[in-house]
Amino acid sequence: MAERYLFTSEAVFPGHPDKVADQISDAILDEMLRGDPNSRVACETLVSTGMTVIAGEITTETYVHIPDVVRQVVRDIGYTDPSMRFDADSCAVLVSIDRQSPDIAQGVNESSTKEMGAGDQGLMFGCACQQTPNLMPLPIQLSHQIAMKAVEARQSGKLPYLRPDGKCQVTVEYEGRKPLRVHTVVVSQQHKPEMNDKQKKLAADLLEHVVKPAINPELLDAKTIYHFNPTGRFEIGGPHGDSGLTGRKIIVDTYGGWVPHGGGAFSGKDPTKVDRSAALYARYAAKNLVAAGLADDCTIQVAYAIGVADPVSILVDSHGTGKVSDGKLAGIVRKHFNFKPRAIIDQLQLRRPIYKLTAAHGPFSRALPEFTWERLDRVEALKKELG
Repeated sequence: MAERYLFTSEAVFPGHPDKVADQISDAILDEMLRGDPNSRVACETLVSTGMTVIAGEITTETYVHIPDVVRQVVRDIGYTDPSMRFDADSCAVLVSIDRQSPDIAQGVNESSTKEMGAGDQGLMFGCACQQTPNLMPLPIQLSHQIAMKAVEARQSGKLPYLRPDGKCQVTVEYEGRKPLRVHTVVVSQQHKPEMNDKQKKLAADLLEHVVKPAINPELLDAKTIYHFNPTGRFEIGGPHGDSGLTGRKIIVDTYGGWVPHGGGAFSGKDPTKVDRSAALYARYAAKNLVAAGLADDCTIQVAYAIGVADPVSILVDSHGTGKVSDGKLAGIVRKHFNFKPRAIIDQLQLRRPIYKLTAAHGPFSRALPEFTWERLDRVEALKKELG
């Protein structure tokens, strides 16, 4: 019998300070791409009490009034009440933008004699597995679903005392790599002052209207443990409660720690940055591989040298579930998937303004039409590799 163990993943709500920063960076990227699809963008955001700072390197043929973009994102998230000490109408917006380094540009730019090179060196991972219908690890999938239900409960008015900040985590009990049940659920949810002395009601409401609708009841049992606002209250939050920075939620944005991470963040980066585009493409390859039945569980690593088109390595790990050897799976991936930056951008149509959608609730946990890397359009071709 396989060993039993517990594994935990977390998600954060759109009002979490780091996610506010991610969404602002990606909204700026989207506006740049909307006006000039060839924009080169590396945009970082800092949020704190009453202020937002935008910095980075951008080269573009369009103009974007960045303060307007910032304020609209903050408003959409739900920071509109001045009492939260960070709101769309009154927060200061400071901008410090320079152009992309020509040293980087000469390695990335295409010409009649040179392919597009990778925008940076580094390593990226993609993952797919049979734990959920959309081939994601269960703990991160459930965490994102809880986060989405919390947003829905606040925006619909069902739980009008909720505020935008929050985070959650889900612990799943496994046997081998098979999930059995949800062991523990943790939700920390910002709320209005009126709930400071009503934490039992808040816990009951979150269980009924957020957690249970997000998790298949077959995964919950009488032994499942719940922690709601375990400090006792969560009134002060958002950028007033904690500063936020772009790129600090890289595990939330990928697979919840189920597989390794190369260290590169996504938000605010145009698709010539392989930190983002190759990670999306590795997910695309892994998902199609699993859906085609070549493995039940698949992790792909790819690595690049800055300015070089071809990846320096591609590794496939099927965790013992492959129908052929991992070496043969890597050969199949190389045959069916072109990991050069230009090919990735063209195949996944990555020069579109789609990135703010990815900045909250993860780019892999939802099969939205904009998320071309979630398509299963290589399955039939891959099935033929089984003979």
